[in-house]
Amino acid sequence: MPKNWQRSLGRWVEARLIDAGTAERIQAFENDRERRGGRRWPVILACVFGGLLLCAGVLLFVAAHWDELSPAGRFALVLVMVGAFHAAAAFLRERTDVLAQALHGAGTVALGAGIFLAGQIFNLQEHWPGGFMLWAAGAWIAWLLLRDRIQAILAAVLTPVWLAGEWMVTIEHMRGGQDLLAEGLWLLALTYLTARLPDKDTPVRHDLAWIGGLALIPQTFWVVLSRGWLGSTTVSVPKGVLTAGWVIAYGAPLALAYALRGRAAWPVLVAAVWVRLVGAMEPRTSPYSEQALDWHEIGMYALCGLGSALLAWWGIVEARRERVNLGVAGFGLAVIFFYFASVMDKLGRSLSLITLGLLLLFGGYALERARRRLLERMSEAAP
Repeated sequence: MPKNWQRSLGRWVEARLIDAGTAERIQAFENDRERRGGRRWPVILACVFGGLLLCAGVLLFVAAHWDELSPAGRFALVLVMVGAFHAAAAFLRERTDVLAQALHGAGTVALGAGIFLAGQIFNLQEHWPGGFMLWAAGAWIAWLLLRDRIQAILAAVLTPVWLAGEWMVTIEHMRGGQDLLAEGLWLLALTYLTARLPDKDTPVRHDLAWIGGLALIPQTFWVVLSRGWLGSTTVSVPKGVLTAGWVIAYGAPLALAYALRGRAAWPVLVAAVWVRLVGAMEPRTSPYSEQALDWHEIGMYALCGLGSALLAWWGIVEARRERVNLGVAGFGLAVIFFYFASVMDKLGRSLSLITLGLLLLFGGYALERARRRLLERMSEAAP
């Protein structure tokens, strides 16, 4: 059946061509057939990587012959490069949906290359976030028309890249506001990670959870390392611009969380308070009070450990294994970095290595046991 069979089924029920019971039996049959047939991962992976290699080959070919083409030829090549993929995908959509999605995705990727190449052809004013804005708009339009998972992934990635680029350009020669970008992207990654709910689990939500899971821990490092970095100039960001930045950085992820989770979005608000506390902690600047500095470091790592524990607890409540795994991994990383930053330099060379080895061996074993117990409790509590 074509990919849009579910929408067609809904239209048939509304037109009273079939009754609700027949529609339910058709949907159950198709779901069972997909479950028994699997997801054909070798074919899907081949199409995805084939699409990526195709895009890379086309871009390399264009780059190699770019100087030999006239401006008109360059622009015609850009148009052909963007349209050919989508035309081929439309032709193959009813025959093989996986290949059609890969080609549509290649067409949207080629759109980004076409936007920046068109700017070079016509010597347009340099403002690289504007190119990402147009690219993200193209991905959103493609997703609204096609409802493909690849288009949803591209839109979910390109939109924050555009907003982050706009903020970076705005504060490029100003002091302050750098931590805002890290905190906003961290909150967005958490919103993506928690898009899946027990009663709301679609392919797009599954993909958003993957994006958020891959980005959350690196974003946590960015939040911690960016605190207190004010920039090298004496010109501060205007208060109006800074206020608008904070509203977008926190308001957009919270609004998206409410759209995805409804009333169950309140833990994301708690996470917003947590990331603001981490970002608001002042860096170690005083060389006089070593005891105060130690307590400062302990407070930072305690916050990281608390956040990891809350993430694992959230995963148990909503029966999401990936949150439990990330929470346990985050707790382990917090302990290891605390040892390197605040403990290892106070021990001798041999004793520090011995302690580190014991920490990795027994600490890793304890964390793995705790993770397994949490997953077992989650499985027992699941209906």
